Amino acid sequence: MNASHNHAPLTVTRPELLVDGKDDTFRAMVHAALAFSARLQAIRDGYARFVGLTGPQYTILVSIQHLQYIGDVGVKLVADHLSLSGTFVTTETNKLVRSKLVAKTKAEGDGRRVNLTTLPAGDALLTKLSAVQQQVNNAHFGSLSADEFVCLCKIMPDLVASSELGLSLLRHLTAARDFAPTA
Repeated sequence: MNASHNHAPLTVTRPELLVDGKDDTFRAMVHAALAFSARLQAIRDGYARFVGLTGPQYTILVSIQHLQYIGDVGVKLVADHLSLSGTFVTTETNKLVRSKLVAKTKAEGDGRRVNLTTLPAGDALLTKLSAVQQQVNNAHFGSLSADEFVCLCKIMPDLVASSELGLSLLRHLTAARDFAPTA
């Protein structure tokens, strides 16, 4: 075997992410996360198709439904909750409003803000989906113990935040290359 093929370049250098100085375990975790993410998105898109929506519309509708029990729901809250842009949430919410699944009303005291609530038709769609959703989610997350679930719930928000930092750094580090002439 060629010596240059004995070790692939490291993809991470933080000691916490290396095992015996190698990134094999890290790579395996990333590849498993990619596979999980693809399946998670496919399941989300399947839920959406079942109720006649796009994936993002379904995600926004279900988020509004759950968040409205905590308090007033505005575009910014939904955008922050889903780590999406406010512009995107506004565009997709307007489609849900036109479909009479979500209501948009002016917020008290601030005419620039709106409150979002699900309408009976939106609630009915999500209720129709819930029997399927329960079975699929139970299978999808069936490998987790209660303790593992709690741990995952604690870790995931931090991973979302650090992935945003990683994405921003990638954009910065590759920006010069994006403008370089190609041969």
